[in-house]
Amino acid sequence: MRRCYTEGKYSLAMKALSFLILICVSTAFAQSAPPQAAAEKGDTVIAIFEDGGNLTLDDYHGLLQVHPKWQEISREQAIHEYALLRKAATLAQSQKLNEKSPYKESLDFTIMFAMAGFWANEATSAITVEPAEIEKYYNEHKEPYKQVKVSGIKVAFGGTAAPVDPTLLASKAPKKILTEEEAKAKAARLVAQIRGGADFAKLVQLESDDEASKAKGGELGTFRMTDNVPQDLRSAILGLNQGEISDPVRQAGGFYVVHADAVTYAPLAEVRDSIFDRLKEERARKLLQDFDKSVKVEFPAKPGQPSPAAPPDPKK
Repeated sequence: MRRCYTEGKYSLAMKALSFLILICVSTAFAQSAPPQAAAEKGDTVIAIFEDGGNLTLDDYHGLLQVHPKWQEISREQAIHEYALLRKAATLAQSQKLNEKSPYKESLDFTIMFAMAGFWANEATSAITVEPAEIEKYYNEHKEPYKQVKVSGIKVAFGGTAAPVDPTLLASKAPKKILTEEEAKAKAARLVAQIRGGADFAKLVQLESDDEASKAKGGELGTFRMTDNVPQDLRSAILGLNQGEISDPVRQAGGFYVVHADAVTYAPLAEVRDSIFDRLKEERARKLLQDFDKSVKVEFPAKPGQPSPAAPPDPKK
């Protein structure tokens, strides 16, 4: 019971300190920190504390790296908050709170946790990826970098008919508004005609209900794996080889039949950085997985319980 009461006081104290820091942040100076003078150097003293200690410009920039939130407030307010923590920590040290439970255990665990993070950061930062490895990966995994220039025919359904040029009304009747089933059947017929040898460009002009792309010969643009387009349309496009035509793809308001005009791949220079990041991430993940597997823990049997049975010998 005593321990729970002590822990409750510890939690309450930490909340009080956190609240005090929060108050400091909420009352931060409205103006932004003034720009550094050109003459400032790393060892320039920018703050002197009540115990005689001081803070240099280098020290201050180090604090900003450790606690990025202080980058969002003025220098004076950040240093004030640091002084607050510094004084509270000094008082705790003078009272030898670091030797008392539960503070000692909490401090030991905090240090262990931080040191583990430091090790992981150093270990993963040391991972290297050679240029030849990036090129090899690119040559063996080109599909994600595929880019397909396409033209298309849209067969619309529902809604209202596309506007017709008044000068053509005498010679051309407005298109019938198709149901979804009718549009799907018509798109399927167009696919069969094109695969049978019909001129795709001519059918674009005769049949497409997408006036904007029709004016450009049906051109819809170049699509890549990372483009923000509906998954079914992206899959249909990127699954095509040059010169192939897709099956009808349903989109809002119509079915699209797309033709792969050209299939290329993003150049290595354009994707080198992303491959570097991918390879480094994969190696970092494997390093940490191997480290996890290397950790051995034994769980002795409790008094009165039989020891765990040994695993069977695979050689027998």
